Amino acid sequence: MATAFRFLQIFSLGTWVGSIVFFIVFTQGIFPVVNNNDLTGALVGYALGRLHVMGIVAGVVYLLATAAAEKSVGALARPAALLVFAMIVCTMLSQYGVIARMDALKLQMGSVSATPAENPLRVAFDRLHQYSVRIESAVLLSGLAALVFTARQK
Repeated sequence: MATAFRFLQIFSLGTWVGSIVFFIVFTQGIFPVVNNNDLTGALVGYALGRLHVMGIVAGVVYLLATAAAEKSVGALARPAALLVFAMIVCTMLSQYGVIARMDALKLQMGSVSATPAENPLRVAFDRLHQYSVRIESAVLLSGLAALVFTARQK
């Protein structure tokens, strides 16, 4: 049974971190291919929303497997589990806070790319986009650290 829980830990966290890396490669490649920034933004937003839901599920699976493997909720106070919990919180903050506000701004602008950079709506959108990128970067770095901690466990 311990092997199954260990597998769930590494699989769920590895899938989440790997998906973030793939998402970065995907977003870097799609902008030159699709020659419409609003359409590209919609595709990226769709993919990011799915990534966030998958990440939240993966994080919960990781935490449940961690507690089950140790037969104690005290295992959730270890560094890897705390990092995964922080990843879940950051992902939820990004999806249901930052991105939700970005979506509302996009509706008001109609077209992000056609809105002048000095427009207050565009300024707010660009600021939120930077927050989103920083949060996603923090999730990735936390995930890599949690993966190292998990792999090192005996």
